[in-house]
Amino acid sequence: MRKVEKIIELAKKNNGIVTSAMISKNNINRGFLNYLCEKGKLEKTARGVYILPNIWEDEFFNLQARFKKGIFSHETALFLLELTDRTPMKYDMTFPSTYNLTMAKKHFVLCHQSKKEIYEKGIIQTQSPSGNELNIYCAEKTLCDILRPHANTDIQIVSQAFKQYGNSSSRNIPLLSKFAKELKVIEKVRSYLEVLL
Repeated sequence: MRKVEKIIELAKKNNGIVTSAMISKNNINRGFLNYLCEKGKLEKTARGVYILPNIWEDEFFNLQARFKKGIFSHETALFLLELTDRTPMKYDMTFPSTYNLTMAKKHFVLCHQSKKEIYEKGIIQTQSPSGNELNIYCAEKTLCDILRPHANTDIQIVSQAFKQYGNSSSRNIPLLSKFAKELKVIEKVRSYLEVLL
């Protein structure tokens, strides 16, 4: 039963989570995942995502594993970047404009779509509150996204996000300006920056 022990060890090293992709990468038959679930040693939380029984489910990681093309964006990215203290009620994810959103919407994801050349820019990695790696947009792109007409972001959230960003030592005004021009929100960004800087 060495393979079973290896799966448990992989989960322990990965904040209590193991995925079917991780199992395949380690040349272990995925059937062992079902065996461990039957024995109560793992619990299935999403398609291809399993956790140790004593671990809290990580919704962020589950969505990332289920929708690999989805990038956390808008208010969800603000939360993960600590630019707002409001916990998201639903999760914002941005997908390529050709992506079929049916399944994501069924999982109560607030879906946004973007042309390929814009979708691929500004992606960074950060950690979920549970410590798992996630793909999100950088602060600069996120701030521009929330100013776009269809974002409908609450003005208080926008103001707080720009204030937090203005106080951040890692702010990158040239990058913010670059995204503002690309996303056609340069005037809106300027009006927030004039107040802050």
